Amino acid sequence: MSNAGNGPTWRLRGSEVLAGLALLATLWLLWLLGSGPQGTPAPQPTITILVWHWPFTDRPPELPRDTCTRYGTIHCRLSTNRSLLASADAVVFHHRELQTQRSHLPLAQRPPGQPWVWASMESPSHAHGLGRLRGIFNWVLSYRRDSDIFVPYGCLEPYSGPSPPLPAKSGVAAWVVSNFQERQLRARLYRQLVLHLQVDVFGRASGRPLCASCLLPTVAQYRFYLSFENSQHRDYITEKFWRNALVGGAVPVVLGPPRVTYEAFVPADAFVHVDDFASARELAAFLTSMNESQYRRFFAWRDRLRVRLFADWQERFCAICARYPHLPRSQVYEDLEGWFQA
Repeated sequence: MSNAGNGPTWRLRGSEVLAGLALLATLWLLWLLGSGPQGTPAPQPTITILVWHWPFTDRPPELPRDTCTRYGTIHCRLSTNRSLLASADAVVFHHRELQTQRSHLPLAQRPPGQPWVWASMESPSHAHGLGRLRGIFNWVLSYRRDSDIFVPYGCLEPYSGPSPPLPAKSGVAAWVVSNFQERQLRARLYRQLVLHLQVDVFGRASGRPLCASCLLPTVAQYRFYLSFENSQHRDYITEKFWRNALVGGAVPVVLGPPRVTYEAFVPADAFVHVDDFASARELAAFLTSMNESQYRRFFAWRDRLRVRLFADWQERFCAICARYPHLPRSQVYEDLEGWFQA
């Protein structure tokens, strides 16, 4: 049978196939240019975070445009230029300056829908005036694990290098304290513990201050360090634990949140918790009766982990950008005080 009558149909189908292949090639090329390793991705907008008042100082640091890049966060700009209030993607307020009224909220100039961030690394015992801040802030930056921007004082991260040598020990226990108040639980526990254990005390409160570079070498000479927090609150684990003890090379004896909280951050055998003992006498007996083998088990984590400290406010504020795309814009803390005191 003759196929002459099918020629136009065949040509039409052939044209459709060619058009389809051309479309697929075009789509593939667009994908390659947009996300392939050889293409140039579409530029992402830079998130601008306005820091209304830099923590604890009237002289903020220089903030070059690559500030956050140094901490692994791209497309993020920190600024203290208050003229950016109308255009900033978010504004962060440090509570200490609000509490002392060195800084005030620009409520009348707040652009509609602009997220405001409340920031504090202090415990609820030292954060006053929260009742005045109802219904103002959208997000919280703090050491609390349930914060919108969670920034701990430190953490342990995997490490495959050689384990650092354990410093030689010449003392039993050390404590560095600047603010000693008898009403604090840590002061009462120290008074009981020192009856049964030799504790060398340093810091302004003892009249034996240590220079910044002297603290860690001093702590390293002791087997134990009293990582006693000034107040006991949810997730409140500070540099007393992370830097002074763990980085310093001493076993931390901790007074703070419950043991289970510490175990969410570090191995259970990396510290001694005061709650595990019925009395200060029992705690002292445990510390002094420990042989060398038992003592070294507290440092087993150093074979595979190392301490990372988060002590720089620039790094903390850059963390806002990392969380920014995932945070709810409509959220408002109607009772910030109730949340923080919980």
